[in-house]
Amino acid sequence: MQVPLQPYQLFITNAITVIQQDPDAVGLAVGGSWASGELDAYSDLDLVLVSNQQIAPELASMQAVAARFGSMLASFRGDHVGEPRLLIALYESALLHVDIKFLTPDEFHHRVENPTILWEKDGILTSIIEQTTAQYPPFDFQWAEDRFWIWAHYAALKVGRGEYFEAIDFLAFVRNAVIGPMLHLKNASLPRGVRRAETTFGTDELTRLRKTVSMPDRMTLLSSLWEVMYMYESLRDALAPDTFRKNSAAQLAVTKYLAAL
Repeated sequence: MQVPLQPYQLFITNAITVIQQDPDAVGLAVGGSWASGELDAYSDLDLVLVSNQQIAPELASMQAVAARFGSMLASFRGDHVGEPRLLIALYESALLHVDIKFLTPDEFHHRVENPTILWEKDGILTSIIEQTTAQYPPFDFQWAEDRFWIWAHYAALKVGRGEYFEAIDFLAFVRNAVIGPMLHLKNASLPRGVRRAETTFGTDELTRLRKTVSMPDRMTLLSSLWEVMYMYESLRDALAPDTFRKNSAAQLAVTKYLAAL
């Protein structure tokens, strides 16, 4: 689908006009698919508003600023992703989904990416970017190993009890938290869950990943759980650093338990 740039550009142009009238505003930047050149008709906008005034995490203050950018239908704070400085909003015009992160200049030093600067005062954002390095949170292989076999056993328990929908949800969580990020790393991409999996992963990888998606019945769930375990083991053994410590005892015990089901 052709990218309708006009709604995005109109929104950004208006946002710039609004914040330029704020004496505390330092700059406005945009990250995500806009900054990476991957914008399409289904993209949201990932804005970063930097201000000398501390706006976040006060929800009412965040919403008051965001409401000046356009007719806002709904909004909520990003507590569910551990980011109370983020406001997630839906705007009526072109039904745009816009994420707005409210930062101070000091907080802008710590970034997961270098956004595109849309407007800034006295080159402040440019200076910060030049003096600091963006760092996307790395995937922690040991963190995953310390949890994976407990998670696999938990999923097996749910299948055994007949809580199939609970098991489906849990496999989706593991796919997003562990399998997806590892596949991204294998493909020299950022470990972003299963984001853009269809265009990033190889054909064989997608075929295997599809097998981890189950229907709510015992046999397909067991098959999906086995595939999750196989994929984790192969990706772990191929990608984990030399300092990594396997929990072979837990892996063996959980494998035997699942086989008994």
